Amino acid sequence: MKIWLRDLSLSAIVAGFVAVLVGFTSSVAIVFQAAQALGASPAQTSSWMWALGLGMGFTSLGLSLWTRQPVLTAWSTPGAALIAATSGVPMSEAIGAFLVCGGLMVLFGATGWFERLMDRIPLAVASALLAGVLARFGLDAVLTVKTAPTLVLAMAGAYLLGKRAWPRYAVPGVLLSGVAVAAWQGRLQWSAVEWAWAKPVWTSPSFSMAALIGVALPLFLVTMASQNLPGVAAQRASGYTTPVSRSITVTGLASVLFAPFGGYAFNLAAITAAICMGREAHEDPRRRYVASSMAGVFYIALGLAGGAVVGLLAAFPRELVAAIAGLALLGTIAGGLSSALKEEKHRDAAILTFLVTLSGLSVLGIGSAFWGVVAGSISLLVQHLRSR
Repeated sequence: MKIWLRDLSLSAIVAGFVAVLVGFTSSVAIVFQAAQALGASPAQTSSWMWALGLGMGFTSLGLSLWTRQPVLTAWSTPGAALIAATSGVPMSEAIGAFLVCGGLMVLFGATGWFERLMDRIPLAVASALLAGVLARFGLDAVLTVKTAPTLVLAMAGAYLLGKRAWPRYAVPGVLLSGVAVAAWQGRLQWSAVEWAWAKPVWTSPSFSMAALIGVALPLFLVTMASQNLPGVAAQRASGYTTPVSRSITVTGLASVLFAPFGGYAFNLAAITAAICMGREAHEDPRRRYVASSMAGVFYIALGLAGGAVVGLLAAFPRELVAAIAGLALLGTIAGGLSSALKEEKHRDAAILTFLVTLSGLSVLGIGSAFWGVVAGSISLLVQHLRSR
């Protein structure tokens, strides 16, 4: 605890808050749709937020303090989209599918199968994957100038001035300037906030072959391929050697523990984790774990407060969230591209990985991050055969 307090800094606290802000506001609507697709009652929907908040919070906080590295977890966004697209699956059978998915994560983490797969991916491809995943947020930040020019340009100006005058606190300055301009424009929707504590609601699981094939297996595949894969790539591209197998095992156990309450699937974060792994969190890479641990604290508070905190995050304009995400990730995007294109022998594979990942391509319900790695790997294989 003394070490953590010594390493605590304002920039790390703000980075953790921004990571939570971006993570929740960017996909919380999909989670609500997933719960509603299974026929969840308002109490069960609130329980989902309780389970997801506590699951992400305790895993992020625990893994960050244990490894002394910025390890951030998240709910499976493509998994939520998959659940939202299902129909005719009772809630109890879906809970059973969530338990099976969590068990498969534990299996692949404990046996080291997933880590051995990651060890075969070159750093150039991993860096290109990270840059491709994050570049979309940079583009989204630019596009928000169309709908909120004053707000976004003021935040961009604060970022440029901050990088010159106080680089360590550039992102906090951007956040404060964005909130100030949004308040001046009357765009902070405080009426959306309803103060109420979330309560867990237990749903007994049941199992059916249809739910196992239609929910459990696809949920496991998209979570591992579209979430954990870029999550590990983000860590390695940022220079961290986090124990992959143990981290995957922990997220799997959390999925099993919180599944009856609505915690359908947890995984390693990539986009929000990059906010905690960048220089904006702290100049010293050894002290950036504080940012992800603070994000864990914020996630726990969010889970306990339930709808109140969701409403609080929803009070921020969409353009503010997009702009703060894009500006906070600029340094990480540039670093990823620099590392990806550094070695000429890996350059073709890296640029293919970057473009396919950036495209947003989705095939068989699996996102572009996975197909980006496939494209880069095929390029490396062809190049290797040609060299031989």
